[in-house]
Amino acid sequence: MTHGGAAGSRLDAIFAALADPTRRAILARLAAGEASVNELAEPFAMSQPAISKHLKVLERAGLISGGRDAQRRPRRLEAAPLAEANEWLERYREFWEATFQRLDAVLDDMKAEEEGREAPRRGRKKKP
Repeated sequence: MTHGGAAGSRLDAIFAALADPTRRAILARLAAGEASVNELAEPFAMSQPAISKHLKVLERAGLISGGRDAQRRPRRLEAAPLAEANEWLERYREFWEATFQRLDAVLDDMKAEEEGREAPRRGRKKKP
């Protein structure tokens, strides 16, 4: 399962943006509703320019968008890129789930074989 081309570049940008805890916190805040740069900067011990850099990364990844509301430029969460990343992760989750189910079946078979070999020994009495 590989990804390439435009979809791969988009996923690379999404996962790179999600790799930073500050950016994830910004997305969590935007999940509650749109907010201005100042509102987004409030909970962080960093300058507005530093927050703006994080917002640019999120915007380039398509995770947020900006609007105009008089003098305010509210940012809002964009769900489509998160859905795309989730779909990509889901394919791997399904792959690993199937792999672990096959492993469980093999381990169950091995355990049953081992128990089958031990059963005759359990029935024997020790010689005096």
